[in-house]
Amino acid sequence: MANRPRRFLLYSFAALVPAIGLLAGSAAAASARTITAHTATTHSDAAEARAIAVAEIKKLTVGYHPTDRHVGIASPGKKGLSDVQSTNWGGYADTGSSFSNVSASWTEPGASCSSRSESLAAFWVGIDGYSSDSVEQDGTLIECYNRTAYQYTWWEMYPTNDIQVVGESAAAGDAITASVVRSGTSYKLTVTDATHTANSFSKTETCSASSCVDTSAEWIAEAPSGSSGVEPLSDFGTWTASNAAVTEGSTAGTISSFTDDEITMINGSGATKALPGALNSGGTGFSVTWERAS
Repeated sequence: MANRPRRFLLYSFAALVPAIGLLAGSAAAASARTITAHTATTHSDAAEARAIAVAEIKKLTVGYHPTDRHVGIASPGKKGLSDVQSTNWGGYADTGSSFSNVSASWTEPGASCSSRSESLAAFWVGIDGYSSDSVEQDGTLIECYNRTAYQYTWWEMYPTNDIQVVGESAAAGDAITASVVRSGTSYKLTVTDATHTANSFSKTETCSASSCVDTSAEWIAEAPSGSSGVEPLSDFGTWTASNAAVTEGSTAGTISSFTDDEITMINGSGATKALPGALNSGGTGFSVTWERAS
């Protein structure tokens, strides 16, 4: 909107351990992006391969996200909705002040992992990150590694900590619900995997009012970032968020209850990487469709 400041940094998933806000030692990241035939042979055991995949996540770094750009004007029929482009986010964000609750449900998508190279896709809800330097978030992650999909649940309070992987047995088709609930400076981060319950968790963290400003709420599919920039986006097909709810101040509502932006993920040339669909009639859900890896 014209009366809102332009957003220049997207902090998120700052997430993969530290975007996936998600990910920390970055020096070795570049050398680990492609799996050699020797590695594939040596680590054929599934448990060992999963351990290697988790280790690769922890080499990722985030910290700072590419700029986003407003495009066009408010979409017809959607008061307050504007269209935004980002090189790592796809989905919706509400803007305002004093957000205290954000949640959504989804069926965990699968991924087509056709390359030995690593690719990633994160799905999350969060407070902050859209127009601030912090983000409080949780959700699920798909990592394509050596032509195998590994899926996780995770949370992060960026920049306080790196991404925290909790569950390592999430799978396509799992029934997921994620939420972030704030009370003062306390944030309760909860992900429930009703299908594989060992992946579920609830974690309470604190963040000072000066650091976590609570000026946005998000429902996002993300291409996490590493030391060399935005990572290739795993082909997840379509991710559909439903039952989305949000509270700003004392007012509870849905995505469309507040000033909301639709965010299209693009590459450096402007081609679409992940395309969000329109909100449903109740403003409680939408889909994001994969278009390209990078």
